[in-house]
Amino acid sequence: MNTTKKDAIAMLTEDHREVEELFKQYEALGEDDNDRKKKIADQICTALTLHATIEEEIFYPAVREASGDNEELVDEAIVEHASAKDLIAQLQEMDPEDELYDAKVKVLSEQIAHHVQEEEKEMFPKAKKNKLDLAALAEEMALREDEVAATM
Repeated sequence: MNTTKKDAIAMLTEDHREVEELFKQYEALGEDDNDRKKKIADQICTALTLHATIEEEIFYPAVREASGDNEELVDEAIVEHASAKDLIAQLQEMDPEDELYDAKVKVLSEQIAHHVQEEEKEMFPKAKKNKLDLAALAEEMALREDEVAATM
């Protein structure tokens, strides 16, 4: 994930596009292309873990603090992250040959697509409207992303 974004929303949106592309690459693979499946699924899991960390630690608290009407959106996003983290943990313990591996990647893809749509259509516009310092948030998020990535 690239950390030279102009603002927090641009940074998170670019992360969304990168993960969407990884899911597309996974879906295009043949049924028996297990090495590539594992590699791409691992990339998806790592990218989502990094992304969720910076959202939960930095972006969501800032959005919540900026306006009380974002409370429900932030709460839903945190619950969606918990569900995704559960699937990620399961996938990290599995191999592509395992029963339900492809199904779990597919469900993760669908959950993330729903989550991304809610963020981009509802949460991000409210964050812009509430005049958060999106450039400062992006700097903080980029630093934290680098710290977390170094431990993975």
